[in-house]
Amino acid sequence: MAGTWFHLTSSFLIVCYVIGFLISTVVAENHQRPPTVLPLSLSSRNHSLHRHVDNLRRRLFQSKLSGSTPNSRLRLYDDLLSNGYHTARLWIGSPPREFALIVDTGSTVTYVPCSSCSHCGYHQDPRFQPEMSSTYQPVKCNPSCNCDDEQKQCTYHRRYAEMSSSSGLLGEDLVSFGNESELMPQRAVFGCENVETGDLYNQRADGIMGLGRGRLSIMDQLVDKGVIGDSFSLCYGGMDVDGGAMVLGKITPPPDMVFSHSDPFRSPYYNIEMKEIHVAGKRLELPDGAFDGRHGTVLDSGTTYAYFRRDAFAAFRDAILSAVHFLKRIPGPDPTYNDICFTGAGRDVSQLPKIFPLVEMVFNNGKKLLLSPENYLFRHSKTSGAYCLGIFPNSEPTTLLGGIVVQNTLVTYDRGNDRIGFLKTNCSEQWRRVQFSGAPAPTPLVSPSKDTKMEIPSVLSPSGSPSNFLAGSFHVGFITFDMSISTTDSNLKSILKELTELISEELEVDNSQVCLLNVTSQEKDYLVRWGIFPAEPANYISNTIARSIILRLRDHRIQLPERFGNYKLMKWNAEPQRKLTSRQHRFLIMLVGSITTLILSLSAIGIWLVHQQRQRQQTAYEPVGASIPERYLQPLQS
Repeated sequence: MAGTWFHLTSSFLIVCYVIGFLISTVVAENHQRPPTVLPLSLSSRNHSLHRHVDNLRRRLFQSKLSGSTPNSRLRLYDDLLSNGYHTARLWIGSPPREFALIVDTGSTVTYVPCSSCSHCGYHQDPRFQPEMSSTYQPVKCNPSCNCDDEQKQCTYHRRYAEMSSSSGLLGEDLVSFGNESELMPQRAVFGCENVETGDLYNQRADGIMGLGRGRLSIMDQLVDKGVIGDSFSLCYGGMDVDGGAMVLGKITPPPDMVFSHSDPFRSPYYNIEMKEIHVAGKRLELPDGAFDGRHGTVLDSGTTYAYFRRDAFAAFRDAILSAVHFLKRIPGPDPTYNDICFTGAGRDVSQLPKIFPLVEMVFNNGKKLLLSPENYLFRHSKTSGAYCLGIFPNSEPTTLLGGIVVQNTLVTYDRGNDRIGFLKTNCSEQWRRVQFSGAPAPTPLVSPSKDTKMEIPSVLSPSGSPSNFLAGSFHVGFITFDMSISTTDSNLKSILKELTELISEELEVDNSQVCLLNVTSQEKDYLVRWGIFPAEPANYISNTIARSIILRLRDHRIQLPERFGNYKLMKWNAEPQRKLTSRQHRFLIMLVGSITTLILSLSAIGIWLVHQQRQRQQTAYEPVGASIPERYLQPLQS
């Protein structure tokens, strides 16, 4: 019996080998996956009668609007703690030019560097050229603005807490919000920078997207036009996670969202009414009004960290130190600052709530917002598994809550109802939910044309590919692109693994679709080839996803943190889905038929062998005490 099963097992393994070999031979002619596959697992800017009149006028206007106003859905980019900010993409002018702008609720004007700028740094995108836009118009000097020396054009000037500044001329042009937006391009006033200083000069982002309360705010302009509701929402990714989501316009508040009143007449900033803070379930011993000084408690998305009044900071610091007294204190990453840092907590962010205490912000209405450790800690940049306190003392009585406090929190600025809502959520996934929420098909990418077929200009198409190859029913088999990287980091393997994860996020594809194909090196420069393959079980990439990927590659819109050094997209290529020829199809049919026949034959042989083995066993069996035929008896020898 053992021998029989041995032969059956051997035959089955041989069949499996033959099947695998034959199928792989056929598939190799059509789609060969790369041998090296890395599946994915996974910026700081720092009440008047007019405002009252504007607020009343806007509310009266909004009440006359239907409830079906569209909204603008934008993806957020960059890492808050690495870059100091999050950015959104806006397109300005005709033809539209793309700009990466810091999302800033503390600013009331949107501005980009212009070609005439006499003191502007080197930023992510080329400067705006007013003379090259057919729809640009300068904002002429009038009694409601400051004017230039020639009294011809309105000007703006903004100075920030960290002493950086921006100044320039005001212009008006078409502003577009990208493919995922229901909102059509709108004319809006923005700043054309002539001079920038401080962090604004040195930052990688192009400029600022002002979302504050004020006539020049992009929000106020869109609301006054009646194209969106008087609300917007932000959702920042968590620790070590880039990006997030933003919606300009109204959304339906989730049922678990908690709200705090926001007084638009107290200050131009978005404030909330925070009454007290609890650490590990215990209220901080502070006098009444500790978080109500001057402007109150202000939310500022353009600020990275949080700043408390000195006595509030001291109480918060002491409560944290008491809760984690078992962790070792270490110096901060920058010796010029007296950071409070701890080591021994491990690198896994999901385990931090088991070590560090939870914090609750309590509003005047009794509602509470729970803060996890990622909302008040940042990673130590020089010591693995170490973290530092992201709350600092403020020299003035205002409480300032920067982006760190609202990581992985959906924040809705419901300006029309004078309230701000908070909901803890996974903001890295929020973008996908926002993007695929059943909204109408978006308008073409910043294009005035109503033709929904997005053709790739021939000068930007890869060699051998027609310029309009995505316009019809074309199916993409896979996409490849080359990236040049210059880095001083010697651990190439870890860099490439993290890059693969980030590319998946940037291109919005599933983890398993991104593959590392090849790496060549020359000193500290590397040329890396990546592949984007269909999601299982599909054997092609849909037109919609292919368009999105190729447009991002074509327009060099993959944004990576600066810690990876210098990088550049070199070229890309889209391979069509290759279907089987009639000869290959017939061969596969014959192959399947032969394999089926072989399996059935082996099964029949196996059954017959088992039957024969059982027959032998029954023949050889004799009951105990049975009589023995005489022919088997031997005569005894005397």
